[in-house]
Amino acid sequence: MLRPMPWLQYKRSSMIRTGIFGGSFNPIHNGHISLALQLKEQAVLDEVWLMVSPQNPLKQSSDLADDEQRLEMARLAVEGVAGITVSDYEMHLPRPSYTWNTLEALSKDYPERQFVLMIGGDNWAIFDKWYRAGDIKEKYEIFVYTRTPGDPGFIDISSTAIRQRIRKGKGISRMVPKTVADYIKENGLYA
Repeated sequence: MLRPMPWLQYKRSSMIRTGIFGGSFNPIHNGHISLALQLKEQAVLDEVWLMVSPQNPLKQSSDLADDEQRLEMARLAVEGVAGITVSDYEMHLPRPSYTWNTLEALSKDYPERQFVLMIGGDNWAIFDKWYRAGDIKEKYEIFVYTRTPGDPGFIDISSTAIRQRIRKGKGISRMVPKTVADYIKENGLYA
């Protein structure tokens, strides 16, 4: 079960409540989609944008598929999933991409939306180290989710485990949508 921070409250307004769920999605998997749907419901959101993070040029990794491939996998994964949208917005901003800058740019470009930052408990534990963390807390609603192993309703999968399975020649069909598994195979990713 996802557990929002107890201080979390929201004010219902006429604005479109849009959750920002960021990550590298390398690759996106069934757990990401399940989590986004649960967050949409629990945070009382109109929609969730999966914000695919750009590759950090200072942290090149041979394991990280390129930006366009990760975007395409995410788009394939949520095709037909109501209320979940894939966004490449952050990829068009100056780098490095800081969450504060992303939220501010989104708020300027989409004034009809109320953006809600969605982060895991692991990131919340180090949140005060984030760029302009105090400003984010003051200006934006933050929905912090925590998971514990065995929680009902959450599929415990990691992108790392998927990449390892692919390298070992093992199947991933139960971990990712079929369209994503096909895309990975067709493009020889993570092998």
